Amino acid sequence: MKTRIVIIDDHQLFREGVKRILDFEPTFEVVAEGDDGDEAMRIVEEHRPDVVIMDINMPNVNGVEATKQLVEANPETKVIILSIHDDENYVTRALKTGARGYLLKEMDADTLIEAVKVVAEGGSYLHPKVTHNLVNEFRRLATTGAGGGGQQLQPEIRRPLHILTRRECEVLQMLADGKSNRGIGEALFISEKTVKNHVSNILQKMNVNDRTQAVVVAIKNGWVEVR
Repeated sequence: MKTRIVIIDDHQLFREGVKRILDFEPTFEVVAEGDDGDEAMRIVEEHRPDVVIMDINMPNVNGVEATKQLVEANPETKVIILSIHDDENYVTRALKTGARGYLLKEMDADTLIEAVKVVAEGGSYLHPKVTHNLVNEFRRLATTGAGGGGQQLQPEIRRPLHILTRRECEVLQMLADGKSNRGIGEALFISEKTVKNHVSNILQKMNVNDRTQAVVVAIKNGWVEVR
C-alpha cells in the first residue's frame, strides 16, 4: 500500500516543489494539497492521509495550532512540520503539539523522502541541523548546571562497544554531530544505503524508535562527544 500524503503550505511554488519530489517515490501518493491551517482539518477529514506535511507559518491558523487541532481530532494522523526556524524553542513547541517530524525548508530531496518514510512507519524525524542544535543546547544547559564554570559534562567518552560495532559507534557520533545519511556516507566513504542499514542496527540495538532518541541516550551515557 502507498503512503498517502497531504501537503499544507501557503506558498504554491514551494508546495509544488515538495509534491514533485514526493511523486518520484513510487511508494508515496500525494492525495491533496491546501494553503491554510483552517483548510487542513477539512482536507484531512476528507482524505484520511497517513502523513501531513505542514508549513509552520501560515495565515489565519498557523501550522503549530493546526497540528494541535488535527492530532486531537485524529490521533492517528502523523504530522511533519516544515519551517525556516532551527531554534530549539520552535522545535519543542511543535513536538509538544503532537508533530512527529520537524524539517527545515533548506532540506534536500533525500531528507524529505527519508523523513516521510520514518514518520509513516511510526517513528520521529528531526532535520539533522535541528538535532545538532538540540545537542548544543543540551551541552549548554549541562555545563551551566555543572557548577556554572563552563565545566565540560563529559571529560571521558566511553564508546558503547558492548552493544555496537566500531563502525556503528562512528555513525552514532556523526548522528550526534547532526550529519544526514548522505553526509555520513561521504565522510566514511560508504553508500547511503549502507548508512541506513547501520542506523537501523543502532536503533534496534539501543532499543530506541528514532535517531533523535539514539542521540539523547548516547549523550546521557557519555557515548558520544558533544561538540
